[in-house]
Amino acid sequence: MMGEALLSASTAFQPRVSIEQVEEGTDLAPRFDVRGLLTVVTTDAESGDVMMVGVMNAEALARTIETREAHYWSRSRQCLWRKGATSGLIQHVIEMRIDDDQDAVWLRVRTAGTGANCHVGYRSCFYRRVDLPADEVISASAAELVFCEAHKTFDPLVVYGDVPNPTQL
Repeated sequence: MMGEALLSASTAFQPRVSIEQVEEGTDLAPRFDVRGLLTVVTTDAESGDVMMVGVMNAEALARTIETREAHYWSRSRQCLWRKGATSGLIQHVIEMRIDDDQDAVWLRVRTAGTGANCHVGYRSCFYRRVDLPADEVISASAAELVFCEAHKTFDPLVVYGDVPNPTQL
């Protein structure tokens, strides 16, 4: 069944027949990498802040278009997932763009609930920055992270319970 869904999703898009079609045409003809994935950058529709970066396979892209709710491919779990299926923090797609050679997608979303997008509990998955002091040279091994978000918007233990953490070491 899963293979059938992937097959039908991948054939839902136009075949890539020319550079002109891909770069200047109106056909959606995405180029998935050798693993069958394309990169997705997800931003908040109002603020423009980057919420997360993920990947989609053909089925995730097709389901996102059909439902207008963000679906991704989880590389850590090796399965399709609808953002917010467990947490309720569903990403409602306001706009979807594709880049010039159709191998990357940009989603502008409104996130339900607290508006958080990160499984750690923060609003954005980019809740820390690399400290780059202007007046000193530092090595990569000495780089430190600084928190950009002062607090979490939800407690992951309460929301996810015993669902395995997707972060891999």
